[in-house]
Amino acid sequence: MKLSIITVTWNNEQQIDRQLKSVVSGCKNISYEQIVIDNGSEDKTVEIVKSLPNVRVIENKENLGFSHANNQGVEISTGEYLLFLNPDMRVEEGSLDKIVNWLENRKDVGIVSPKLVAENGKLNEDAKPHRLPKVWEQVALILKLPHLFPNILDKYLMKDFDPDKEQEVDSVRGSFLLMRRNVVEKLGWAFDPRYYIWYEDVDICREVKKMGLKVIYSPVITCIDYVGQSFKKQESLWRQKNFTKSMLIYFQKWEPFYKWFWIWLFRPVGIAMIYVMNKLSKK
Repeated sequence: MKLSIITVTWNNEQQIDRQLKSVVSGCKNISYEQIVIDNGSEDKTVEIVKSLPNVRVIENKENLGFSHANNQGVEISTGEYLLFLNPDMRVEEGSLDKIVNWLENRKDVGIVSPKLVAENGKLNEDAKPHRLPKVWEQVALILKLPHLFPNILDKYLMKDFDPDKEQEVDSVRGSFLLMRRNVVEKLGWAFDPRYYIWYEDVDICREVKKMGLKVIYSPVITCIDYVGQSFKKQESLWRQKNFTKSMLIYFQKWEPFYKWFWIWLFRPVGIAMIYVMNKLSKK
């Protein structure tokens, strides 16, 4: 088997059929398998997935998180390459053949991700690579400072990014992440199980670089990314709690105490801000 496409779902009945069918059109010349891990959906997601041929399904009774579910998919996969693909994506015809072939010819690359675009074909700004996060930048996110200073995170968000240039980057989005299996074999997992949701993609990119392999952005293909359709169904307080929890886990793993301490210190402040704003908005 050349390619395993692994998708984690949670209440994605409006997107999953389109994604799974697009994958079939994306693989014209390579052997592939589709694996869906459902994290306790309460809509018709599982029913839709089961109605399609040649898709393996793991049904979790509850939401076990993005990292855990993807790792479940890896355990039953057989592909030489692993594509972690979100349900709110649409693959172009023949594109997976092309990017797998690209990776086969680049032995120095551990992870590659393509140009992620909106439905109109333009670069999706929310889906492009980022530089590795610095503590002060993440504290700024926690405290919502970009609302007051719009350019404060320009370097972190790579506002100078050229989407038409193939380049080595610090990290790519987990929504379309093509990885060599030997990365998983060395680590024992595709995504560090300590992360429930968020930062697991930044973490694995950093692990790959630690191995001496490259993380590459390549516009060799494009893929439509509808960005965060599942997250939009979660309340802002839930998002803030889980986002900042993963942020703290990331910095505790990779940075010394005197750095991650500031995340730990300001995290409750950020959560309290969202709580108060929610209360005020309901009045």
